[in-house]
Amino acid sequence: MISVTREARLTPDQVDEVLALAAAAGNTDGAYPLSEHVVLQIKSGAPGWHAMVRDCGALAGYAHVDTGDPVDGPAAELVVHPGHRRHGHGRRLVDTAVAIAEEADPRGRLKLWAHGDHPSASALAIRLGFARYRSLWQMRRSLFAPIEAPILPEGVTIRAFEPGRDEDAWLRVNARAFVHHPEQGRLTRADLDLRMAEPWFSPAGFLLAERGGELLAYHWTKVHTDGKEPIGEVYVVGVDPDAQGLGLGKAVTLAGLRHLRDLGLSQTMLYVDEDNPNAVKLYEKLGFSRWTVDVGFQRITNT
Repeated sequence: MISVTREARLTPDQVDEVLALAAAAGNTDGAYPLSEHVVLQIKSGAPGWHAMVRDCGALAGYAHVDTGDPVDGPAAELVVHPGHRRHGHGRRLVDTAVAIAEEADPRGRLKLWAHGDHPSASALAIRLGFARYRSLWQMRRSLFAPIEAPILPEGVTIRAFEPGRDEDAWLRVNARAFVHHPEQGRLTRADLDLRMAEPWFSPAGFLLAERGGELLAYHWTKVHTDGKEPIGEVYVVGVDPDAQGLGLGKAVTLAGLRHLRDLGLSQTMLYVDEDNPNAVKLYEKLGFSRWTVDVGFQRITNT
């Protein structure tokens, strides 16, 4: 017996079910099916809709639908358990997400993310009236390869982030650096606090470049320990627009790579938009190459 339900809140047991489902799909597909932002919302109980497909009582599929962005409209991510695929559960989840989006948004807009760019996910999205609009590359680099020393402008030093002292300055620079970015530039203090509460957070890997006490740039690194082998991440690099042209983006990136190498890691990864050629070029010069692609689809509407 198949059932489809929508929940405004998940119970702790349902949270565990969803995360177990996502882990099973990630192990099978080689790409985790939910973004960090969605996982944090699931864990924290943040507002949002949860669509759940059950097959004979077992959780066969899940979709998270965020309707809280009035600018870009609703967005959804979904996953079907590897043992329950090819039974129409993906379509059931998309149809439910569309219904939620139409209730929340007068134009019926909806964005979907496919992590790993699997052909079946793309085929489903296109068949149900979505068009590809964004590609996010995952790039990787060996940390065994040489990492040159960062060159800092005169008077600029790099230090570790200090919780309780640096939050406001970081939020200001982050917003300025990513003013046009659909996710990163809108991070709030609550968003920052959620990430700092995660087990992976390490102030030592959150590097700040400053001059005269003024924050100019930063490199926030991350270590993933949920795979077969730990892997580092260039989590986010930001430079204040007033400090552009000083070479700080490259300098803090190199400093972070050296930090990850000093932790004994063998490789690192990062995410970058395909349509940001300057960033792609910089990372390629630093030894990164494309590994996988996450694809965003948006619903085709008449408005």
